[in-house]
Amino acid sequence: MDYQKLAELIGILLGDGSLSLRENNPKTNNRLSITFNSRDDFDYIGYVKELIKDVLDTEAILKFRKNENTADLLIFKKDIIKFFTDKIGLKLAPKWNRAVIPERFLSDGLDIFVLRGYFDTDGCLVKTNNNGTIYPRLEMKISPSPMQKQFIDILKKYRFNFGIYKIGKGKIRVQMNGKKELEKWIEKVGFSNLKHREKIKMFF
Repeated sequence: MDYQKLAELIGILLGDGSLSLRENNPKTNNRLSITFNSRDDFDYIGYVKELIKDVLDTEAILKFRKNENTADLLIFKKDIIKFFTDKIGLKLAPKWNRAVIPERFLSDGLDIFVLRGYFDTDGCLVKTNNNGTIYPRLEMKISPSPMQKQFIDILKKYRFNFGIYKIGKGKIRVQMNGKKELEKWIEKVGFSNLKHREKIKMFF
């Protein structure tokens, strides 16, 4: 198994993914789901679908929600859900106060791929105007959970300069400003989501 690809998929699941098991909650199904903006993430959906196939050797079902700019990649196989919960160490939904990066994916450079997957789903690259000067800002929101500190520790480990802002209900926004931080991100982490790579052109 390609553990770098698996680490990236773990980051994606920690971002906009969800795991549920019927044996834990009779009101739900055995389901892995990853939610996307069907308009902005169209290319990225295809990328993640192929990533799932490479890592799990299974085809995810793509379903578009009616009257919404939302799409889901879905897997309804109990053995795959159990793989992520029992062997990998991810938590079932809800992730609030519970989500955690499994310990083995915090070393051997795998943490970078977890960070990439998380940012590609739950982060954004924005253009900021500061008194006429245009500069990039990388930011990602993290719900209250053990993974808040874990992501902060990863950013410290790779010497990113960042600020942390409380945004209510235990959530935080982690923010990195300027071209130097974006250049460092491109070098150390990178993007798999095309919408982020396209935005880079505004600054270079």
